[in-house]
Amino acid sequence: MKVTVYSTATCPYCVMVKRWLDSKAVDYDEIRVDSDYEAAQRMVKLSGQMGVPFTTIEKDDGTMEKILGYDTANLSRLLSVA
Repeated sequence: MKVTVYSTATCPYCVMVKRWLDSKAVDYDEIRVDSDYEAAQRMVKLSGQMGVPFTTIEKDDGTMEKILGYDTANLSRLLSVA
């Protein structure tokens, strides 16, 4: 499983999502869309919008879950953490 957080430097909810993932010992990659235009375009293609944080969870079977915003209930369910 691969977790990716699309974020910006000024987004407080991005910080909250990353802290939450850290507190659950979940490894993730961070992609800063405010400093990487191509990454921002990939995020828009995946999410259909420009909002952050946007988290993707790529499962071992190739499927992808997408979570917009600071949604710890969905993150907990999809990552199977309490």
